[in-house]
Amino acid sequence: MATAQTLELGGFAVQACASAEEALSLLRADYAGVIVTDVRLPGRSGLELLAQVVALDAELPVIVVTGHGDVSMAVTAMRSGAYDFIEKPFASERLMDAVDRAQERRRLVLENRQLRAARALHPDTPDLIGRSEAIERLKLLIRNIGPAGVDVLINGQTGTGKEVVARLLHAASGRKGNFVAINCGALPESVFESEIFGHEPGAFTGAQKRRIGKLEYANGGTVFLDEIETMPMTLQVKLLRVLQERRLERLGANEGVELDCRIVAASKADLLQLSAQGLFREDLYYRIGVVSIDLPRLRERREDIPLLLAHFVQEAALRYQRPLPTWTTQEMESWQAADWPGNVRELRNFAERLTLGLAPMLLATAPRASVTAPSAQNQVTGTLSENEAACDDAALPMQVDAFERKLILRAIDTAEGNVALAADNLMIPRKTLYDKLKKYQIGTSRK
Repeated sequence: MATAQTLELGGFAVQACASAEEALSLLRADYAGVIVTDVRLPGRSGLELLAQVVALDAELPVIVVTGHGDVSMAVTAMRSGAYDFIEKPFASERLMDAVDRAQERRRLVLENRQLRAARALHPDTPDLIGRSEAIERLKLLIRNIGPAGVDVLINGQTGTGKEVVARLLHAASGRKGNFVAINCGALPESVFESEIFGHEPGAFTGAQKRRIGKLEYANGGTVFLDEIETMPMTLQVKLLRVLQERRLERLGANEGVELDCRIVAASKADLLQLSAQGLFREDLYYRIGVVSIDLPRLRERREDIPLLLAHFVQEAALRYQRPLPTWTTQEMESWQAADWPGNVRELRNFAERLTLGLAPMLLATAPRASVTAPSAQNQVTGTLSENEAACDDAALPMQVDAFERKLILRAIDTAEGNVALAADNLMIPRKTLYDKLKKYQIGTSRK
C-alpha cells in the first residue's frame, strides 16, 4: 500500500483495492479517475487487469508500476494500452506527475464525450465551445435573435469565430435556403459585382451565359458577408439599395428578382470609425447593424482554453490518425496565460501541431513547463542524417513522417538515449514514443 500512501500524501483521493477483481467491480465506462496498478497482483496480474480495462474503456488511463520490469515488459504494457509505465524504485514526484497528467487527460476525454453526444443531437449545427460567462451570453443572444430574422453585424478580431456564429444564427433562424459565405476581401473588384449580383449573357465581354449571383443563390437562406469593411465603396451603394428594397438586378438584366435572405455581416475593423473617415458608408453601417454582436478575444475567455484544446486535438487525432496527445497541469496553465493574438484559430493550429508532435519546437506564444527526468533508464540508439528531411516534391504525409522522425532522433540525442526523458521533452506519452520508434524502425537497447 506504499503507492496509495504516496498518492494520499500528494493530495489525491485514493481508493485502494486488494485485487484486480475488486478493482474491476468498481469500474464503469464513465469512471472519472485513474488506475495505478502493480504488475504482480494476487490472482490476475496487472497486465491482465490492463487488458480488461482497455476492453471496458480504451481511454481510461492505466499506470503500470513494477519492480520486476524490463524494456520488453514496458513495451508490452504500453502497446497493450497503458498510459504510462513506472519502474521501481521511483521518486514520489515521478508518480504524482504521471497521475496528475493522467487525471487531466481523463477529464478532457469525458468532456469531449459530452460534447460529441450533444453534437450528435444536432449534427448540422457548428460548435460554439465554451462555458465562460461571455460564451454563455453569446449562446443566449443567438437563441433570442436567431429566429427573428433581422440583419446582424458581427464584430471581432481575426480568429474569434465570426463564421461559426453566422452559421449558428442561420441554424436558429429555421430558414430552408442556403447559407452562403462571401469573403469580401478575397474577391477582386473586377468580378465582385458579377459574383454578388450575377449577370445575363452579353452583360460584359466574356459573359456567354446567365450566372446566378451569390445573393440570389442564398434566396430563402442567409448570406454571410465576411470582411465587409473591404467592400469597394461603389458596391456598397448597390448593396445598400438591395437591402432596402429586398430586390436585386443581375448585370445586364431589365427585370429585378425578389430577394428574401438574411444578411449577416462581419468586420474586424470599427465600421463606425471607418465611416467617420469616409472609408465606409454610414447608412450601410446602420442598415446591416440592426443587431450588433461583439465576439470576445480568446484571452478574454481563458477558462475555455482547456475545453477548446481538447476538442481540437480530438479532431486532429481523427484526421491524422494519431494518438491523443497529453500535457501537464503546468503546461495547460502556461497556455491559458498566453496572449493568443490569433485567437481560436491560432489555438486550433497549435492543437494540430501538438497532435503531430511538432508543437514543443514551434509554439512561441507560451513558455514550456519544466519537467523532471524520470528514473527509468530505457535507452534508444539512433543517428541523425542530412537526408532525413523529405524532398519538397514528396507527398505531405511523407514529409510529415520524415520531419517527425528527425525530431524524435534529435530528442533522443538530446536526452542521451533516455526514452522517458525524450518523451517528456517532446510532451508525448511514452507509449506514443514507443509506437513511433517501432514505426520509424529506430532500434532500442538498454544500458
